[in-house]
Amino acid sequence: MCNKRSLQLKGLAWYDWLKICVTIALFTGFTSSVFLYALNYVTNLRELHKELLWGLPFAGIVIVFLYNRYGGKASKGNNLLFEEYYNPKGNIPLIMAPLVVVATLLTHLFGGSAGREGTAVQYGGTYADQIAKRLRLDKTQTRIALICGVSAGFASLFGTPLAGAVFSVEMFRCGKLRYSAFIPTLFTAYLSHGISLLLKAPHMHYPFVRLEFGDIKYLLWILLFAILSGFVARLFTYTGETFNFLLKKIDSPYLRVLFGAIIILLLVAIVGDTRHIGLGMPTILESFDRPQSGLDFILKILLTCLTLNAGFKGGEVTPLFFIGAVFASFMSIYIPLPLLLITALGFVSVFSGCTKTPFACAVMAAELFGGYIFPFALICTLIAAFTAGRTGIYQSQKNRKFKNKTVS
Repeated sequence: MCNKRSLQLKGLAWYDWLKICVTIALFTGFTSSVFLYALNYVTNLRELHKELLWGLPFAGIVIVFLYNRYGGKASKGNNLLFEEYYNPKGNIPLIMAPLVVVATLLTHLFGGSAGREGTAVQYGGTYADQIAKRLRLDKTQTRIALICGVSAGFASLFGTPLAGAVFSVEMFRCGKLRYSAFIPTLFTAYLSHGISLLLKAPHMHYPFVRLEFGDIKYLLWILLFAILSGFVARLFTYTGETFNFLLKKIDSPYLRVLFGAIIILLLVAIVGDTRHIGLGMPTILESFDRPQSGLDFILKILLTCLTLNAGFKGGEVTPLFFIGAVFASFMSIYIPLPLLLITALGFVSVFSGCTKTPFACAVMAAELFGGYIFPFALICTLIAAFTAGRTGIYQSQKNRKFKNKTVS
């Protein structure tokens, strides 16, 4: 027999939630597919025509203009999703979805170092909030819809539906609401992922990591590596905060993005290589084959933090995959773990430390690299999240469970 609280959390009949979840999944899955095709196109175009990098300052100015002229509250990015979740008011403008897609594509076309998760989370959350607003959902229902939107974006973009569902619940720190939200969230994630597969969206595939029970002998080394991953995550967060503080001293957003673009171009020119800009997927895959240089993950931290805090758009997650995988590949020289294993663990552990979503990261490791890695990944992601400290890359994320009677 359902109690009053469970009825309140469910709010709507199952068929109403079915329509909401299907609508969110359709819009988000389709957008992710188009976005992934477009992202591949602009990345290949940039690699074929390296002279496009000189257009980075111009691209930055265009992005700032678009957000200043049309963005409004959308300029807050992921933090607007947190604000809307903790205090639902229907404040996410519809323009946020196309704006973040266009801005992210411009960032990648002209050589910014950014990811794509922030983009997917934002358009998934935007669609969910618009649906909630039109259906006049109450606060609890709106929160569940937002969780579904975030999971749909994450799942369809990375091809990891279970991790997408867990990530969206864990990301918002939604307390007891997670139990009511998880079923519609999981359904939305898998449906959105299915749509992206139906449209043959270009997802990346990673090597399978096979482990035996006897590999528990690696546990002490894994514990050491997890602690180091947490410190790398803390370094990324601290670097981002430092760049944000310094760049905010430049009052004009146009001068800020112009200055950031010039510094990025100087760093790329000094290094003489473009492997650290964009998503960096070739370097991530290369990390599984042979150890990388210790400078690579440092450069990626600098370029990503500079790109995002200067005013360009994208996300942090794929750069965090790069940083974690390359750092792990480099550390394989000193830590006696199999290269595939340590690189796969690094791939998710630094991400966990920065987003404070260790369970989602462990599930993602299982979906991407095979189920054998799950127990090792869970140990690693939990320790990395703890070692990285209380703060992460999401400034508006609650450090403790959201305490509100409508949520708990």
